[in-house]
Formats: sequence, C-alpha cells, structure tokens
Amino acid sequence: MIHAKQYGSSGPNLIVIHGLFGNADNWHSIAQSLAEHFTVYCVDLPNHGRSDSMPDATYPKMAQAILDWATEQGIDTYYLLGHSMGGKVAMQMAAMATAEQITKLIVADIAPVDYSASHTDILAGLSKLEQTVLHSRKEADSILSDYESSVPVRQFLLKNLVRSDQGYALALSVNNIAESYETILKKPIIKATINIPTLFIKGEHSDYIITDYQDAILSIFKQASVKIIPGTGHWLHAEKPVPFTGLVRRFLQ
Repeated sequence: MIHAKQYGSSGPNLIVIHGLFGNADNWHSIAQSLAEHFTVYCVDLPNHGRSDSMPDATYPKMAQAILDWATEQGIDTYYLLGHSMGGKVAMQMAAMATAEQITKLIVADIAPVDYSASHTDILAGLSKLEQTVLHSRKEADSILSDYESSVPVRQFLLKNLVRSDQGYALALSVNNIAESYETILKKPIIKATINIPTLFIKGEHSDYIITDYQDAILSIFKQASVKIIPGTGHWLHAEKPVPFTGLVRRFLQ
C-alpha cells in the first residue's frame, strides 16, 4: 500500500515524491502553494512514512508501486516531481509509464548516474534509534548526535519519529533501506530515450548534479532543460521554496 496526501482538487494532477529518509509531510508547504493551480499528491515511498515496507527496494519496484497506486486512484495523466532518490524513482517511472501517463517531469537535484555512499553513519544512527525504547524527541536527538553532527540534518531525520504505545518510533523500515542502500546509490534502469519534457533543477552549491553528468542527462532525456537556484544546496526546495515553487509552476503551466 502506498500512502499519499492530497492538496487541492482542481487543476492538473501533480505527483510529488520525496527523497531518502523523507516522507510526504516534507512537502506540505510547497504542496499547499501549488494546490492553487494543481491537484497535488505527495506520496510516501515504500519503506517510508505510512507506506508499506519493501525488501529489495529497487528503482523498478518502487516505480511500479507508485504507478500502480496512481492507476488505482484513477489518476490517468499527471505531472511528476521527484527530489533526490525520489527523482530517481520519477525517472524510472518515466521509463516504465505509457506515453500518455506522465506529461511533464521535474527532477530536483539528482542525475541518472551512480553515486558513492554518504549515509553510512546515518543508517547506523537510525538503526540504533530503532533498537531503543525512545521516551522523547530530545533523547532521540541525543542518540543520533553520536552519528550525525549537523543539527538541520538531525531535525530532518527526526521528522520520522511518531508516537507509539511505548513512546516514540521511526516511521521508516530502516533494515530494508540499509539492505537496499547499494541499489539506491545506483542509477535508474533506463534502456531507451525519454521524450517527456523534463526540467532538472539544481542547487547552486550542490554536487549531486555536476557538469560531468550533463551527457548522462541529455543522452536519456531528449527534451531536458536545467535551471539553477542560486545560494542553495541539495535541499533547494526547503532552502528557497519561493523560487523553487515558481520554477515548478512556470514549467508546468
């Protein structure tokens, strides 16, 4: 089962996919803004939020889960926006969908390439949280600080804490994510060119999209354009939501 939150009920459909360790709620403010013009669906990926867990979470499996969910909901045609790992899922969906399903695609700060591991300590910290009976968010933050020094990153990760009968628990399938991590680092499996109008949005200071990746992007996405948001890193939509939302709206309209 895929869980999703809907914002608005008029205008073209827009499906939004979060990144690794995120959930639908990360996009609440942006979805509210976009709901003036679109019917927005923010989904929880498998192993995240309130969606089902998924062992061996490959990009084709995750993409098929979202495609099936859209079909079940009667969402036949839609715009698609994905950030980071969610951008890879969105690219995979574009490769697997029928010609009429996805009319425009937006990929936020990720490219169709393999990446090196950078979340090993975070996964260890999340595993520690999962094995601990947590009585408060402060306690969880204290434990996580041994694995991740950045306060903003910890605050983002701790958005996955939900109340349980015993205290707090993570709305993440940490073991499944850890076991699928090597696969998550890989590029989507795309065997043919994609002719959907596609916008790649890069954070100026992010190294997730670099010049060396341009050939990989253009060899697959024949109608690709790239926009850069100045003064932002990988979390460009959270750092500068107004310029980000403006780019999304202009491209889709």
